[in-house]
Amino acid sequence: MLLILLLVISVVFIVVSTVKFKFHPFLALLFAAIGFGLLARMPLSTIAKSINDGFGDTIGHIGIVIIAGIIIGTFLERSGGAFAIADRILRIIGQRHVPLAMSIIGYFVSIPVFADSGFVILMPLNRALSKKAKISLVGPVVALATGLTATHCLVPPTPGPIAAAGILGADLGLVILFGLIIAVFATAAGWVFAVKFASKIYIDPNPELTEADIEARLKEAPPAFKAFTPIILPMVLIVIKSFCDFPTHPLGQGALKNILSFIGEPVIALLIGVLLAFRLPKKFDMQMLSTTGWVGQSLLDSAIIIMITGAGGAFGMVLRNSPIADVLSKTLSQANLGIWLPFIIAAAIKTAQGSSTVALITTASLMMPLMLSLGFESAMAKALVVASISAGAMVVSHANDSFFWVITQMAKMDIKTGYKVHTLATLIMGFTSALAVWIISLIVL
Repeated sequence: MLLILLLVISVVFIVVSTVKFKFHPFLALLFAAIGFGLLARMPLSTIAKSINDGFGDTIGHIGIVIIAGIIIGTFLERSGGAFAIADRILRIIGQRHVPLAMSIIGYFVSIPVFADSGFVILMPLNRALSKKAKISLVGPVVALATGLTATHCLVPPTPGPIAAAGILGADLGLVILFGLIIAVFATAAGWVFAVKFASKIYIDPNPELTEADIEARLKEAPPAFKAFTPIILPMVLIVIKSFCDFPTHPLGQGALKNILSFIGEPVIALLIGVLLAFRLPKKFDMQMLSTTGWVGQSLLDSAIIIMITGAGGAFGMVLRNSPIADVLSKTLSQANLGIWLPFIIAAAIKTAQGSSTVALITTASLMMPLMLSLGFESAMAKALVVASISAGAMVVSHANDSFFWVITQMAKMDIKTGYKVHTLATLIMGFTSALAVWIISLIVL
């Protein structure tokens, strides 16, 4: 109970210090991490190592991706390319359906692409669509983030559900099938929340641009298809890499597979997207690539996002290296909750330490010796247990989750608003998914 109380105090400290006292989130997260570690009586060397490892691992995973994504976004916006794409899409879907479009895009993109990478890649398009439709940025942001989260947690080939399936010996085909079905309900819940609640909170998608500015940029804009290539090609390359790396090795293990895996790494794929983005301005000038040009401005814009995201990773790592996950899981595993048990354990671990992947792997490892006694022996049962764990791995995304900081910082959303919309949305999604798992279990088990 002490560890859980300390977690609650840490989260309250982050929210109050940043919202009420205007403390910078970077310092608030680091001080919360150190405070939790000291009060939880973790070894001092473990606290320091956790902060360094968490910060470094997070930035190593997402830092260059954020920088490359923001450079692409800057070239798309300043060349008018983002608005050309937005204009074309809005003609097809209508201005009232931007959140629905982002939910659907997020659902499909995050099957092969990590949620944070997909969000970074799609954020310029999201911002342009919202500005062109004259709506708040918040609704489309929540719709995109929830669509990405649903398939990221539920559908292989993302590492979490694959690892959980492997640990429990579940049939991967059934895991994918159930994951795709349940993710539809999770995405739908996120979309309804985005439209009915989140969209009522207003954030200007681009306060620096007026309608006249947008029209002026549209006149200088590249064709919509050309503007779309820096977004779509990196995604295609990442999808191909996921296909190459599938356990059955569909493209073999030779030179072709190695090349495709290399260019499909998110960092390399995004840098290829950056090169394509350089083709977008009607009149290219080398000054755009200088420290004072478009690239230089992109680096400045990305620095704050990277630092805060890294600090979130440090806080999450301190929690991960504390006993809190073990305490929660051992306590809950003694309860007789049926198919709800893996969901609750995964939700507790996710909420406590921030990483969906860690929650999936840890819960699967805890469930493995319990499967026989709980009656989860059939192929259907094992696949549904993986789905239940995946649903729990959504609940909830908050200050110890680096994805929370990617979303709030890229959307220029304050922390209080982030909790009101993104954190609450992941709670609703997780319980919706768990309910879907329970209903399916009543039918097939």
